[in-house]
Amino acid sequence: WTEIITALLADIGFESFVESESGLLAYIPALVFNPEDIEKLDILKSTEFSVKYEINNIADKNWNAEWERNYNPVIIAEKCCVRAPFHNKDKKCTYDIIIEPKMSFGTAHHETTSLMLEQILALTIKNKSVLDMGCGTAVLAILAAKKGASSVIAIDNDEWAYNNSVENIKKNKTSCINVIMGDSNRISGTFDIILANINRNVLLNDIPKYVDHLDKSGILLLSGFYDSDVPAIKDKAQSLGLKFLDFSAKNKWTVLKFANNE
Repeated sequence: WTEIITALLADIGFESFVESESGLLAYIPALVFNPEDIEKLDILKSTEFSVKYEINNIADKNWNAEWERNYNPVIIAEKCCVRAPFHNKDKKCTYDIIIEPKMSFGTAHHETTSLMLEQILALTIKNKSVLDMGCGTAVLAILAAKKGASSVIAIDNDEWAYNNSVENIKKNKTSCINVIMGDSNRISGTFDIILANINRNVLLNDIPKYVDHLDKSGILLLSGFYDSDVPAIKDKAQSLGLKFLDFSAKNKWTVLKFANNE
């Protein structure tokens, strides 16, 4: 029943899930959490099984110190190395990305980030305009810049992410990236490539805006959701005229690739 419960929790705003032997960890921003939403879930009243849950508030930590204890470099497709400043450079990698590990999402350890990086490595990006929505650490934007993008816009509505992105862009000397704090309402202009690694609910809401700002021959990459969410994401995109091209998956997480059909 885990996948069903995950989908129901995603519908009420939960954004990240981790399965373990003892159960399911589901994360939601405290500002949008309403305990009554859980109590209203009919599945918890099922006679076929019982569900016990507890609610915990997670305090902010010194994530820099936490990551330094556990953080290892990530190698993507033997071409891209994502590392912290305290790691040595891997000379075998074509693209070397330095990410200061703080409180923002996007260190390439998560499946969706590594899946998106793999897709970017396979794309022709030189002289292309790129939008990175929900940029987190700006790791995707930085790889696009290092692959020769003419311009990159990185947008995130989290202040930690915004500040971390600015810092990482300076560390990687990718000055063609412009970071904007906000949501999809801050998008302007059109782009050859749009990257959005966020979550199911935000993507379903914002895909129409991505379509509006995607060039006629543009590519859209979407991730941040489970494989069980693929039908909903795919149907939404295709209903807006996008052509489904490809997908890849890792540990139930998925990335979908679309092209503008115009």
